[in-house]
Amino acid sequence: MKIAIVSDMHFGYERFYEDSFTQAEKALAMASSMADMILIPGDVFDKRFPKPDVLARGMRIFSELSNREWKAKVVSYTNLLNGKEKNHTTIPIVAVSGTHERVAEGKENALMLLGIAGMLVDTSESVTVVEMDGEKVAVFGLGGTSEERVKPLLESLDPKPVSGAFNIFMFHQSTYELLPFSDEFIREEELPNGYDLYVDGHIHSRVERKVHGKPFLIPGSTVLTQLKDGEQESKGFILFDTSTGRHEFVQIGSRQLAVRKIEVKDAKPKAIEEKCEEEIEEVLEKSSGKPVIRIVLEGTIANGFTIVDMPVRQVMQRYAGKAYMSMDVSGLKSVESERSMEELRANRSGNQSIRELGASMLNAKLKEQKFTDSIDAIALFNMLTSEGNKDSIVKKVLAELLKEDSAAE
Repeated sequence: MKIAIVSDMHFGYERFYEDSFTQAEKALAMASSMADMILIPGDVFDKRFPKPDVLARGMRIFSELSNREWKAKVVSYTNLLNGKEKNHTTIPIVAVSGTHERVAEGKENALMLLGIAGMLVDTSESVTVVEMDGEKVAVFGLGGTSEERVKPLLESLDPKPVSGAFNIFMFHQSTYELLPFSDEFIREEELPNGYDLYVDGHIHSRVERKVHGKPFLIPGSTVLTQLKDGEQESKGFILFDTSTGRHEFVQIGSRQLAVRKIEVKDAKPKAIEEKCEEEIEEVLEKSSGKPVIRIVLEGTIANGFTIVDMPVRQVMQRYAGKAYMSMDVSGLKSVESERSMEELRANRSGNQSIRELGASMLNAKLKEQKFTDSIDAIALFNMLTSEGNKDSIVKKVLAELLKEDSAAE
C-alpha cells in the first residue's frame, strides 16, 4: 500500500493566509492521486478555535478528497481512552490533532469536527485499521499534548501493534534528539517498540531517521511559518511504500524562503545597505513569484554609529512590493555601545553606582536628541530597569530597536 504523509498545514495562518490553503490543497490533491491512504500528523488548523470562514474553507478542501473513489477502506477503529469503536467514515484519511488544535480535555476541537463530518478519521489516542486487497495497515495515533503528559499518557494507553498488519505509530510532539532543550521532551528510545513506521508532525522541516531500527519520518509543514534556515527547503509530502519500505519526498509549488547572513566589520550604514541590496537582488533574480527574504546581519558597526542608524526600514520598504522582507540586526555590535558597557562594568566614576552611571548615559543620549526638556532621564531609567517592568517594557523597546522581524507587504 502507498501512504502519503502530509503535515502541519496550518489553515488560516495569518502571515501567509492564502498560502496556507493553496499549498495544502495542492499537497493533498497530489497525495490523493499518488497514494492509497493519507496520514496527517497534526496541525491542520493554525488556531484552536478557527474562524468560521477558515473552518469552512478547510472543510471544502477535504470534501473534494471525499468525492474520490478510494479503494482502501477503514475497517476498524478503537478509541483507547474510552473503548468506543464508533467512526463516521471509511475514507482512508487518518489524522491526529496537533498542538495548535489542542483544547481543554473533553472538549471537541476543529479536527474532531472534520471527523464528525466524515471527511477523515481522527485517530488521536485511537487505533485505526485500513485495508486494501487483503493488506492491512494499522495506525495508532497520539494527539499533540503538553510535553510532561506524553510519557504518562503513553503508559496509560499502552498501545500495541496489531497482529497481521503493517503498524504505524503517528504522533505530534518534539523529541529530545531533534530539540534537546528540555528533559521533558520524550526520547525516541521511549517510543513504543514493535512498529514498522514512526510518523511525526510539529517540526516544520523535513526529517528522515531511524527509531528502533525502523523509519522515522517528518514531512515538514506545507506553509512557511518560522522563517528559519531549515524552512528554506522545498515544501511537500512524503510517499511511503509498505511493500518495499522505501519512501520519497514529493515537492509542491510553494513560496520560496531565502535566508541570507551578512557579516560586516566596522561598517557604516551605507555600506550595510549596499550589501543587503546585493543579496536581495540576487535572490529576486532566481525567484518566481514573491519570495520571503530574511536578512541576518552580524558583526560590528563603525565608530559614531549605533543600531538605530541601520537602514532597516528603508531596505524593507524599498523591496516591500517584490518580496516579504524580514531583517534581524540583533547580531550587530556598536563599538561605541560596547565601550559604554565597559564603562558601566569597570569605570564606576568614583562613588557613582551602576544605576547612576546608566542614568547618566541615558541622559547624555537624550540631550543629543534634544529630549531633555520633556523627559526626566532618571525617572525613565528607573522605569525601564525596574523589576516589574523588565519584561513588559524593556523587551518591547529592545525588540523595536534591535530586531525588525515582521514581514512587510
